[in-house]
Amino acid sequence: MASEPVRYEFDSGIAVLTLDDPPMNLVALETVPALEAALDAVERDGARAVIVTGAGERAFCAGSDVSEFPGLMRPGEVVDRKLRRQNAAFDRLAALPVPTIAALGGLTYGGGLEIAVCCDLLIAERQVRLALPEIKLGIFPGSGGTFRVTRRIGQVRAKELMLLGEPVDADTALSWGLLNRVVERGAALEAAKEWAATLAQRPRNSLALCKSLINATADEPDEEMLRRSLAASDEAFTSPEAREGVRAFFAKETPDFGNGAPEHPDR
Repeated sequence: MASEPVRYEFDSGIAVLTLDDPPMNLVALETVPALEAALDAVERDGARAVIVTGAGERAFCAGSDVSEFPGLMRPGEVVDRKLRRQNAAFDRLAALPVPTIAALGGLTYGGGLEIAVCCDLLIAERQVRLALPEIKLGIFPGSGGTFRVTRRIGQVRAKELMLLGEPVDADTALSWGLLNRVVERGAALEAAKEWAATLAQRPRNSLALCKSLINATADEPDEEMLRRSLAASDEAFTSPEAREGVRAFFAKETPDFGNGAPEHPDR
C-alpha cells in the first residue's frame, strides 16, 4: 500500500482527496485513518468544494481488501475493527457542509461505490462499471450502500444491484440516477474540477443550508421539512450572502461570495 493511502491536495478553495493505492485503490484497514486525516484537512483549510477520485486508470476503488476478511470473521470482529470506524468516516464525508463530487475513472465496486455515494455529485467516465457485489461473498454492503444507494435510485433498482451483485455500465447507472454525468475516458477529474470551481464561487452558507435540507428529505415528514425549510430560508435571506447576491443582481455584476460576502451599505 502507498505510504499515504489517501492523498490530499488543496488549491483555490478546492480540496482533492485521491484514493492512492493503485491499481485497485482498495479500502483496507489503513485507508480509514488516512481518510479521516484528509477530512480533518478539508475542515482545517475551509474548503469550498471537495473532489474524491482514485489514482491510476483501472479503478476509482474496487472495494474492500478481501485479504483482510479471514481475520475479521470472529463474532464482533468486523464491526469493531473495520465497519464501525469505516462507517463513521464515510458519514463524515457525507455530512460535509460543502458540495462534494466523486470523479470516477475506473471500477467502482463495493466500498468504492459506498464512498462515491457519500458525495453529492457523481461523474463517471464511459468505460466505468459500478457494482455492489458483496452478496457473492456471502455478505452485503455494510458501509452505507444499503441506504445511500437506495435513496438515490429507489428500492427496485437497488435490489437489482445488491441482490444480484452484478456490475452495471456508466450509461445504465446514469439512466438509473446513480450518476449525474458521464464523460469520455480520462475526462472525469477535469469535469469535476470545472464543477468544483463553479461551486466554490457559490454562497457557502446557502449551499450548506440547501444541502442539509435535500439530505433530510429521505428521513423527515413533510411537516418537519417545511419547518426546517422556513427556518433555513429565514437564515439565508437575512445573510450577508443574500445581500451581496441581490446587490450584484441589480448592479448587473458577478456576486462576490468569497471569504464572507462583502456588504455594500452605500449601494
